[in-house]
Amino acid sequence: MKDLPARRLLLVHAHPDDESINNGATMARYAAEGAHVTLVTCTLGEEGEVIPPALAHLAADRDDALGPHRVGELAAAMKELGVTDHRFLGGAGRFRDSGMLGTEQNERPGAFWATPVDEAAGPLVEIVREVRPQVLVTYDPDGGYGHPDHIQAHRVAMRAAELAADPAYGTDAPHTIAKVYWNRVERSVVEAAFDRLRTTAPDTFPGIAAVTDVPGVVDGDGITAEIDGTAYAGAKAAAMRAHATQIVVEGEGEGKGAGAFFALSNGLGQPLLTTEYYQLVRGVPGAAGGAREDDLFAGLPGVGLGAEAVRESEPGSGSTSGPGSASYADPGAGHGSGSEAGA
Repeated sequence: MKDLPARRLLLVHAHPDDESINNGATMARYAAEGAHVTLVTCTLGEEGEVIPPALAHLAADRDDALGPHRVGELAAAMKELGVTDHRFLGGAGRFRDSGMLGTEQNERPGAFWATPVDEAAGPLVEIVREVRPQVLVTYDPDGGYGHPDHIQAHRVAMRAAELAADPAYGTDAPHTIAKVYWNRVERSVVEAAFDRLRTTAPDTFPGIAAVTDVPGVVDGDGITAEIDGTAYAGAKAAAMRAHATQIVVEGEGEGKGAGAFFALSNGLGQPLLTTEYYQLVRGVPGAAGGAREDDLFAGLPGVGLGAEAVRESEPGSGSTSGPGSASYADPGAGHGSGSEAGA
């Protein structure tokens, strides 16, 4: 890729819709600011449950046509967020949705969970070396809530970051990702949002979810970056609404969840958060004194807001090192197997 913007953000997600729920406001904000935002989705989400009755025939146990349908939903969601570089790992359909942990789909041929990590990481290394992102966003080792594809996406993303920086791997120019973040949600924020939801929208859905239903919830001291996406609340809500087989959205999004809420296939309402939270696990923090970063690119030279006028005509001319020299060892970075629980 030629003439890449100065700031380049890569996000790795398991299924279509995960990106909009977790990072929709962040993606919309950086895309609007001129950063190059690349989304890599690892599966088509073929095993997902289908909400609209008129589309129930798409389900895996009927026509098994949900995956291709969700490709279209993802494209529509990315249009709402202003993201033009969205790809499926290894190409659409290369890895299949593995279903929930402990189901027979986990070990189906081609299932993402059953694929050796290094095999699945190979196509992602190619993308990393092509786009040369400074920042990577993915899940924590539990995948946020224990879904096997989310756990595997974490493993694959972290392994690809290691392999992409290794000059001995492959033939393309190596590239070190300077900063790696995991998706997080601040406990006190989501608890307050649920309290508002119970009083402002008690009858819209059959019930209200619990904080334990939200992936990646941690106490405040586990948060290192807070991205204010309030201005992009409408874009996030629209992107989530584009995933119509998986999500029902009420409202347009506002502030920290006061203006919109959503439900997944279980019908339980959840707040739609437009301030999004992250934990830096590799790289040097860009805020002093333990303060939270308000920019995922904070501390990286030459890539501050407004730096998009600075272009790289030769993205292969050397790697981003220095801040990325910190390492993270993932004890689960081996073969994804059904015997490893996500707890």
